[in-house]
Amino acid sequence: MIRLCAKIVAETDLYETDKEMKNLIDWVCLSEQIKENNNTIRNLIGEYKKIEPDCREGVRTQLERMKELCKKRNNLYEKQNDLKGQKQKLEKSLER
Repeated sequence: MIRLCAKIVAETDLYETDKEMKNLIDWVCLSEQIKENNNTIRNLIGEYKKIEPDCREGVRTQLERMKELCKKRNNLYEKQNDLKGQKQKLEKSLER
């Protein structure tokens, strides 16, 4: 779907001239980014769960890594919320 959007943008002027087409392409791109971020979040949580038992034994470096993972995850959650807000705005404009 992303490749189709890229092709439309590259080979036509619809993105610039057609507001609905622009919103649809933006919606597809945002949806894909949200999907990728969710996958990254799941991977981070999986890595966190692998590290967690060793951290309970007091391994300081792994605890620091967990803090980094949590920070990355929180940043992605914030980004997800921003993206979802943008997506909702696009969906509302497409409903009109």
